Amino acid sequence: AYTMRKSAIKLRKCLRRIGLSESGAASVEFVIVFPFFVGVFLSAFDVAMMNIRAVMLERATDTVVRAIRLSSGADLDYDVVMADVCNAAGLIPDCMNTLRIELVRLNGSNWNGLQHRPDCVARNNPIKPLVKFKNGQQNEMMLIRICAVVDPIFPGIGVGRTMPKDASGGYQVIATSAFVNEPQ
Repeated sequence: AYTMRKSAIKLRKCLRRIGLSESGAASVEFVIVFPFFVGVFLSAFDVAMMNIRAVMLERATDTVVRAIRLSSGADLDYDVVMADVCNAAGLIPDCMNTLRIELVRLNGSNWNGLQHRPDCVARNNPIKPLVKFKNGQQNEMMLIRICAVVDPIFPGIGVGRTMPKDASGGYQVIATSAFVNEPQ
């Protein structure tokens, strides 16, 4: 019993010494604060990539619209236009399989606006529906809307966790432009 009591006293003194020691104080603060800063950094990177992809898709849309507008009502091939957009956009992964383009004529006298939701690729659905894609004639008003479905870089952290996603886990990047086909 004496040795047990002596051991308990030594243990209590040792624990008290550890409890009063300040040698690990910085480590505790680091462990508490570091995950917050990593989350902010990764969220900022995710937001930057989202913005870069949106800007690149807008630029690609403008480039392709110029070519379409100057074609003056020529028949367009959907796959060629998509390849042009993908080449100009650059930062959209698997672009040919995640991009969908709508090209529709606008009736100036009976304008009823855009449909609420853009026609985007459903990556988890292997069936590919028909796409509205028909160029107008000379002097006709046209609307092009391009939708790409892209995965966030860090889907489980910060912005990547809270952004609205479709059933496949991707978010939509949409670019829209209106133009008038040039006369010949």
